[in-house]
Amino acid sequence: MDIHEYQAKEILSNFGVDVPSGALAYSPEQAAYRARELGGDKWIVKAQVHAGGRGKAGGVKLCNTENEIYQACDDLFGRKLVTHQTGPEGKGIYRVYVESAVPIDREIYLGFVLDRSSQRVMIVASSEGGMEIEDISADRPDSIVRSIVEPAVGLQEFQAREIAFQLGLEPKLVQQMVRTLQGCYAAFSDLDATMVEINPLVITGDDRVLALDAKMSFDDNALFRHPQIAELRDKSQEDPRESRAADRGLSYVGLDGNIGCIVNGAGLAMATMDTIKLAGGEPANFLDIGGGASPERVAKAFRLVLSDNNVQAILVNIFAGINRCDWVAEGVVQALKELDLDLPVVVRLAGTNVEEGQKILAKSGLPIIRATTLMEAAERVVGAWKNDLTQGTKMRAV
Repeated sequence: MDIHEYQAKEILSNFGVDVPSGALAYSPEQAAYRARELGGDKWIVKAQVHAGGRGKAGGVKLCNTENEIYQACDDLFGRKLVTHQTGPEGKGIYRVYVESAVPIDREIYLGFVLDRSSQRVMIVASSEGGMEIEDISADRPDSIVRSIVEPAVGLQEFQAREIAFQLGLEPKLVQQMVRTLQGCYAAFSDLDATMVEINPLVITGDDRVLALDAKMSFDDNALFRHPQIAELRDKSQEDPRESRAADRGLSYVGLDGNIGCIVNGAGLAMATMDTIKLAGGEPANFLDIGGGASPERVAKAFRLVLSDNNVQAILVNIFAGINRCDWVAEGVVQALKELDLDLPVVVRLAGTNVEEGQKILAKSGLPIIRATTLMEAAERVVGAWKNDLTQGTKMRAV
């Protein structure tokens, strides 16, 4: 789960990381009032969206007067901000963060991520801040500092000082950097985060170390331990299909293809998508319905897949262990009858109660295409989809 910049800054501030003064606004009028409250003569207005590259896309504006703030916000509110991370559809702007401008002497990149190879938290830092880490890696790989944190002891002060020295900080700034690094690590570990990024972390003209921007992501599976973090979720920034799936306990990721996938198990879902591509098709989604696929759950999965208007055929691939093929078959039949579906549906069942499941499909009287292997199922769904294209696009009711 991602959160907004202003939310990440509030969290990090509670862990001892210094941030510039700022305030949230939901309208141009409120933004101008917030600037008046903050004081000063220069402010930064930042669109709050879950995406990087906001500055290049016009989502960050420097303002010198309250009228400029009003005009900037009037231009931002209600529009879609399109960056290299959002895709052409962009993300809607419904709130802005007004922040006091600070004199910047130097910018630093700072990130905390999970390193899969070492199974540890890795700190990634660079003296070249203000750029995407991918660009830094390509243009200035020698500027990148990497440091693994041992979970048994956490981030020690000597390790934080070593990072500060590697970044070339002056001695008088080292202790501030240590506090920043330890605060970020504490927030990361205590709140089950998967990423903390400050870009840029700036050194100001009056020798302060400030997080000028901040991003945080959290492990969805750990949110039950942190209800205060779960409350920060902003569904307006999510793919509506993925948001709808999460609310129903389903794991869904939307893709650009046209063959919908309903599968149990993440590994089998990945294999199913690969096999569809091998057969000449393009998967429309990743969907793992989990181990306890009741008929009602399968029917929900069908509705979710069909919420994507690009879907022109559906492949149901179930390997039942904890699951039961007869339950899945009942769910498929229930969904097809309720939705009055007029799209090719291929079902491959294997495992527990597979014979009963096959009988339910056969007795339903519905035009369900059955398969016994994954490769056969992929070839049949791709063939059925191509056959439909030659006959013209069918209509469906959802």
